[in-house]
Amino acid sequence: MQLLNTEPDMSVPCGNEGIINLRVGAIIMKSGKFLMAGNRRDNYLYSVGGRIKFGETAEEAIIREVREETGRELKIERLGFIHENYFIGEAPEQMKGKTVYELCFYFYMSVPENFEPLCESSTSDGLSEYLKWTAPDETQTIYPDFFRTELLHPETGVKHFVTDARN
Repeated sequence: MQLLNTEPDMSVPCGNEGIINLRVGAIIMKSGKFLMAGNRRDNYLYSVGGRIKFGETAEEAIIREVREETGRELKIERLGFIHENYFIGEAPEQMKGKTVYELCFYFYMSVPENFEPLCESSTSDGLSEYLKWTAPDETQTIYPDFFRTELLHPETGVKHFVTDARN
C-alpha cells in the first residue's frame, strides 16, 4: 500500500501533558560506521527515520522514511531493536515541555556496496536535515545512545531497551 505524505503522523496527545509517538528508525551501516541525521538547531544526531503515519505498518514506514531522508530505496534485513523512550519534548512546538512516550522500531537495512545517500529532507517543523556517517567512538551526542555499543557486535535477535530521561 502506498500512502501519501498527507496522512497524519502517529503522534497523539495523551491527556493535557503527554504525547505518544510511534516511530521507526533505520540502521544503515557501512565500513564500520552508521548513518545518522541532524539539523542546525539540535546539538545531537538521531537515527534516520521518523514517525509512522496512520494506516502504515512499521515496515512500510521505514521504507518510506529511508527513501525520503536518503533519496534511496533500501530493503529491510530484519528488526533489531524495540525502544521505549520517555523524555521531555523540546521541539516541535506542539511537544515542547510535554512528556513524550515514544515507541520506536529499529530496522537493519540492506546497504548496497555503492550506497551514497542524498539528503533532501527536513524536520517536522521545517528545518533542513543533513546526514553523517558516525563511528561508535565519536563524542557527539547521538540518539539512541545504545547504537554506540550494540552496533559494534550485532546479534540476530531483537533487543528491547527502555530509556527514561524525564528527570
